[in-house]
Amino acid sequence: MTTPEDDEDKHLLIALAGGNDPALNVLMRRWNARLIAYLQRLSGSHTTACDLAQETFVRVYKHRQRYRPNQKFSTWLFAIATNLARNQLRWQKRHPVTLLEPSQISDLPLKCELPTPCHSLEQQERAEAVREAILKLPQEQKECLILSTYEGLSHAEIAEIMNTTEKVVEMRLYHARKQLKELLLPWLKQE
Repeated sequence: MTTPEDDEDKHLLIALAGGNDPALNVLMRRWNARLIAYLQRLSGSHTTACDLAQETFVRVYKHRQRYRPNQKFSTWLFAIATNLARNQLRWQKRHPVTLLEPSQISDLPLKCELPTPCHSLEQQERAEAVREAILKLPQEQKECLILSTYEGLSHAEIAEIMNTTEKVVEMRLYHARKQLKELLLPWLKQE
């Protein structure tokens, strides 16, 4: 089912392919935040996510002639981003770096820091436990889970992005949720 936004995205990309370069600016404004959020969940790094999002839009521009109008723009966009994230993950495994992210630096305890309420601290710890558990999932399961849960995409859309079948997507989601439950068992027992 297509929405008016889907149709507008399609028309913008067709305009971009036809030489209307400012159409890319509109697409970037519309999709940048969601794309960064998706890529950050995949990579675990805001900096990496921003770099990958920028590279995704470079690829959109570069390959604008390859877009098929019968395809949803969001599906095409997330497929490009997913492939770039996979490539980045492979590269990182071969070239490990131990730098702190800006968000990690802000989490370091400082002497002048005001004490945080227990409730807020517990929520942060739970959110961090979920993020870490998601990052521990096998890549295909992680991608399916994030596209389904955080991006709200259908199994058919995820299958198209990942170049697989809806049944495989269902299986990956089932296994991802099962593994997450096991990884988060200590947190579930506290409730």
